Amino acid sequence: MKRFDSTLSSLGKKGGMPASSASTDATCRRACPTLTAAVCLAVLLLCTAVSAAAQCTGPGAPTTTETKCVAAIKVPGNPLQSFDISWVNPDRAEYYLADRANSGVDIIDTKNLVFKKTIGGFVGIKLNKAGTAVDNNHSGPDGVVSRDKCLYVGDGDSTLKVIDLDQGKIVATRSTHGTTRLDEMALTDDGRFLLAANNAEDPPYATLFRVNEENEGCDSIDMGTKISVDSTVLPGGFGLSIEQPAWDPQTQRFYTSIPVIADNPTGSGCNNGQLAGPITCSGGLLVTDPQEPNKTQGLFDPAENAGVIKLNACGPNGATVGLNDNLLLGCTPANLPGSTTTLVINATTHNYANIGGITGSDEVWFNKGDGRYYTGSSAMPKPAGSPLNKGSVLGVIDGTSVLIETIPQSSGSHSVAADSRRNLIFVPQLFTSAPTVPPAPPAVPLGDQNFAAGGAGTTVGQLICGTTKGCIAVYASPTNHREEGHGGDAGN
Repeated sequence: MKRFDSTLSSLGKKGGMPASSASTDATCRRACPTLTAAVCLAVLLLCTAVSAAAQCTGPGAPTTTETKCVAAIKVPGNPLQSFDISWVNPDRAEYYLADRANSGVDIIDTKNLVFKKTIGGFVGIKLNKAGTAVDNNHSGPDGVVSRDKCLYVGDGDSTLKVIDLDQGKIVATRSTHGTTRLDEMALTDDGRFLLAANNAEDPPYATLFRVNEENEGCDSIDMGTKISVDSTVLPGGFGLSIEQPAWDPQTQRFYTSIPVIADNPTGSGCNNGQLAGPITCSGGLLVTDPQEPNKTQGLFDPAENAGVIKLNACGPNGATVGLNDNLLLGCTPANLPGSTTTLVINATTHNYANIGGITGSDEVWFNKGDGRYYTGSSAMPKPAGSPLNKGSVLGVIDGTSVLIETIPQSSGSHSVAADSRRNLIFVPQLFTSAPTVPPAPPAVPLGDQNFAAGGAGTTVGQLICGTTKGCIAVYASPTNHREEGHGGDAGN
């Protein structure tokens, strides 16, 4: 490690600051060709942190956690007023964020931790009829997933848009024949099938696309097949939804979170929206065989290994496949009021376990590089005695389903993705709007509400980013010393 130590010495004494961010960055990159890949990565991470002293501070960058904030990447253009799902392709060393504020997909270089570009062509932010908040159901982009050079993105006009990353533009558009957004999605490992959730239709449905594997062009995708859930399981008229799908290579099935289903628990007379008062029905997990899909799926059929599995005490949004064929589901009290845990369920046996201390998740991600789950838990209840205004956190869970730690985030940071080769975790932070004093109207969109001292002052996201415009916060796993090419493949 002598060369590593000497390189650090060239940046100045511990705690010192270089003359400028640009000179620090140049020094680091000139040093890298003389270092091993692992040491080079460590130097670049340190340089990024040193050259942005105002970033990665406050409650969102604690020094006592295993997972460390190492960088905050600014996105040019409009502040991050609204964003949705994110994705990492470790082979291309790229992170993708559905950025509605800039009507496009932001691309971050996960090797050098710099912004690359935004690919536009999406509907952007749409406000509700009153003009008081973002209308998520009609805004876009939304869901994002990729394989090789092809990036698949859901938009607010019910279309799937396909981007050729080498060309840097949209090369295909497919309608899913709805009136609201196409949301989260998943690909099979071989890239032949794509399942996407039309979550805001009533009743909701999924669309299964087949990709022509013989044609290397990203535009070689069919018009899609509608996959519905039987109305006795997912009745229409109550605003119910379907959410994040995940592909399990072991069972060769898609698994899609359903926040609320009827009659779960069975015979309980629970409320799925048909009664006044809070929802009391738990959710389900839709199992879909892409080779022989049923266009209308009922409750789970063991013979077909397809249909809706009833879940216990969980209204899930996110879904991701982890170790030993287990799926972690992002349970949230926003779907099932009063729920306090996160669920892990085995894809084969359907045995399950509840993880205490973490809930309220939207996107969830399993990182094969460090064997950990990461949760975008924007709806996490605030702990008693917390000085923060909101409970929003990044959850870190090990492969045995034990909660390791939670780290405060901006109030809208429901999105998370990890680079499994470099063991870096990317968490978008919501912009911080200028504080308004009543009777002045609040900002539209509202902005980060996770104030660092419980009042209308500096927010957690502002401290992480070093700016009020929002950013992509980058966290390093304690195992981020892996050399490139030895960290596994895509995490979701």
